[in-house]
Amino acid sequence: MNATVTELPSFNATMLKFGAPQTIIRQYHHWSVLLRPAQTTLGSLVLAAHESAQALSGLSPASFAELHTVTGQLETALANAFQYDKINYLMLMMVDLDVHFHVIPRYAQRKTFANMEFIDAGWPAMPDLKQVNLTNVAQNNLIMQHIQQYWL
Repeated sequence: MNATVTELPSFNATMLKFGAPQTIIRQYHHWSVLLRPAQTTLGSLVLAAHESAQALSGLSPASFAELHTVTGQLETALANAFQYDKINYLMLMMVDLDVHFHVIPRYAQRKTFANMEFIDAGWPAMPDLKQVNLTNVAQNNLIMQHIQQYWL
C-alpha cells in the first residue's frame, strides 16, 4: 500500500508559513514533509501534522501510527540523498502553534550540493537555528528534487 495521498490537505498556518504547497516534498494522509526554506543544514525539513492540534497529545492514534512510516521514509531519503551524520527532530511550537517538527540533518563536515557549500554551525552541539545557509528558490527546488529522487 502506498502511503502517499494524491489530494493536497488543507494547509494550516504553520504549513503556509513554511511555503506550502510549493515546498511540499511528500504528503501523507496525516502528515506533510516540507523543505524548510531557511536551510539550517543541507536538507532541513519541516514535518507538519494535518490535524488541527496544538499539542502532540492532541493527535489521533492514526496520526501516530503513520508517523512511524513517515519518519522511516524521511530518514532513509535524507540519508541516501546527503549522508547525514545524525538527525535531530525539534518540536518547538513557540511561534507556530500547529503540531510540527523541524527535522535537521546534522553534519560533522561541510557539505557541497549544487556548487554551494553548507555548514552545520551548531555541530556537535544543538542546531543553531539562527545560522542558516542562504539559499534561493531555485536552489531549494534542486534540494527538494534531489530528496524526492531517494524517497521510497
